[in-house]
Amino acid sequence: MTAAKLAATVGVSESTVVRFADELGFDGYPEFSVYLKEIANRKLTSIQRIALSDERIGNVSILDSVLSSDIDKIKRTIENIDRAAFDAAVDAICSARSIYIIGVRSSSALAMFLGYYLNHICENVRQITAISGVELLEQLIHASEGDVVFAISFPRYSKRIIRAVEYASKKGARIISLTDGMESPLAPMSDVCLCAQSEMVSFADSLTAPFSLLNALIIAIGRKKKDSVSKIYGELESIWEAHEVYDKTNE
Repeated sequence: MTAAKLAATVGVSESTVVRFADELGFDGYPEFSVYLKEIANRKLTSIQRIALSDERIGNVSILDSVLSSDIDKIKRTIENIDRAAFDAAVDAICSARSIYIIGVRSSSALAMFLGYYLNHICENVRQITAISGVELLEQLIHASEGDVVFAISFPRYSKRIIRAVEYASKKGARIISLTDGMESPLAPMSDVCLCAQSEMVSFADSLTAPFSLLNALIIAIGRKKKDSVSKIYGELESIWEAHEVYDKTNE
C-alpha cells in the first residue's frame, strides 16, 4: 500500500502514517514499506505467494517480469555485498582443514553446485546430504576447530540447517553462511555471512543471485590457488579425454 492508501484504510491522515514510520526510526514511509515486505516474504506460505505473484505480475509477460526481477536481484546483491566478508570467506575456505557444505530443499541445488567445483580445487570437501536433521548432525560429528561449515538457507529458513549450524559452531568449526540478509537466523551464528537477494516472486525460489555469488566465490578461490588449480585441471582434462566425457562431434 502507498501511504495514502494505508491512511484511507486505517482512517487517519497521510501525514500521520508518515510520522508513524519516522517515529519507528525509518527514513520515511517507503523504507518502512520495504522492511515490511522483507518480513512478509520470509513468512508467506507457498499458496500466499502464488496469490501475491498473480497480483504483482498482472497482465505483464511472466518471462519479462521474472527475468527483470532476477536482474534487479543481482544488481542489489552487488550494491549491498560485504566485500570484506567475501574476501574472508575465500581465505577461510582456502586455509580450512576440511570443508562441510550443507543445504537442503531448494538450497540443495546451490550446495551441489558449490560442492562440485570445490571438490576439484580443494582437499577434504564433504557434501552433506541427509533426509533428517539427525542425519545432518551425524555427518558433522567430526567437524571441529580448523574446519569450515558452509551453510546455505533462504526463506523460509530450514530448521535442519539452523540446528546443524548451532551444532557445528559448538564444536568449534568456523561457520560461513549464504543467506538473504543479516536478519536471517543464520547470520548471528556465522563467522562470515554472505548475503544475496532472493525474494520469491511465486512458489519457486529465485536463486539467480545466490548462484552468481557462488560463481564469484569459486573463481576467487581458484585464483588464490592458481598453481594447484592449473595442475588439477590439467590432470582432469587427461581423465576426461581418456574416458570420452565430452562430445567432440563439432570439434
